[in-house]
Amino acid sequence: MKTRKIKFDNSEGLELSAEIDLPAGDRAHHFVLFAHCFTCSKNLRAVKYISKGLTDSGYGVFKFDFTGLGQSGGDFSNTNFSSNIEDLLSAAKYMEEHYRSPDLLIGHSLGGAAVLQAARLIHSVKGVATIAAPHNPGHIKHLFEDYEEEIHSEGSAKVTLAGRTFTIKRQFLEDLNSESVTPKIRSLKKPLLILHSPQDRIVEIKNAEKIYNDAMHPKSFISLDGSDHLMTKKQDAIYAGQVIAQWSLRYIGTDDTVEDDEHSKEDIIAELHEEDGFTTDVQSGTHRWVADEPKSVGGDNHGPAPGQLLMGALASCSAMTVMMYIRRKNWPLKCIRVNVHKSKENSSGIPKTIYNKKVQLIGPELTTDQKNRCLEIAGRCPVHRTLSSSSTIHSELYEKNEA
Repeated sequence: MKTRKIKFDNSEGLELSAEIDLPAGDRAHHFVLFAHCFTCSKNLRAVKYISKGLTDSGYGVFKFDFTGLGQSGGDFSNTNFSSNIEDLLSAAKYMEEHYRSPDLLIGHSLGGAAVLQAARLIHSVKGVATIAAPHNPGHIKHLFEDYEEEIHSEGSAKVTLAGRTFTIKRQFLEDLNSESVTPKIRSLKKPLLILHSPQDRIVEIKNAEKIYNDAMHPKSFISLDGSDHLMTKKQDAIYAGQVIAQWSLRYIGTDDTVEDDEHSKEDIIAELHEEDGFTTDVQSGTHRWVADEPKSVGGDNHGPAPGQLLMGALASCSAMTVMMYIRRKNWPLKCIRVNVHKSKENSSGIPKTIYNKKVQLIGPELTTDQKNRCLEIAGRCPVHRTLSSSSTIHSELYEKNEA
């Protein structure tokens, strides 16, 4: 995925730091607005992996640091839950003006409680997903139990959270007790996906149960079994991102309803970023997939290797071409199976790649002449002809200005 750094102003005129992750080719079919957890930032590793699961499916993901956190301006001690909602609305406004209004809101921990509130105020939103979210924002007050008396008597206190020190003011606690932050989940009236770990010790899973019971259908629950609250294990965050991406297809949609035009069918984009090893995002028209290398050569094995994709193109093109012919002839065939095996040959000191293609015709028995004709047709598929002929490849460097 490609990441662009962004700065935008919130409702108070403070500059907030943001990033937008885009799929290969920079063409996102829908956009996501992500809210991070309490005192965290957009740079949490889990956020990156969740975003990757979404960009792989063609979504653009906008993530930012709340006021006073991460790289955003402002003083955290002057913020509260209500100001987080305002920051979300400012982010949605920026997206609308520069990209597209968010279709999906995702919130982690307190960010999950925030998106449940903000979703009612952002009319473009078609769905909401929460990860390890508290049922009520006031849940986080237990983090300050040892300091609550000091906060009320002195007006503020230095609170240590996850090894970092924050100033918590009285107005922060007062905001958590106000009517304005009371959960309004029943009035959400949007598809909701709830992800939570039974082993979460920071926000117990009973919070997910309360959110689910309060929400109207359609609503879904996914157990992040074995995950901790911050999803510190890479596989947990990747899983969460993939689940949200697949769930979103039903309610948010993709671009698969758009027919590829003739021009887009002739183009393909492969995009590989340094931090992704060999995992390469590939896009052709409205279709996206991932290519990779096996772990034995330093890859992550998240997708087929380029050579495997090439053999897959030959096998699938052969099968499609034969099936088109079979249907036109109205011959009784149920299935075509094409196996391609690659080997090397060194004849007269000249290395050569050999593709051995076996075609299996499954179904009612065809005559010998019909079978031979099918094998002949398989050899006429466009990929077969391309590989068996001399193709010319022109290579050049080009520059594209950043948007």
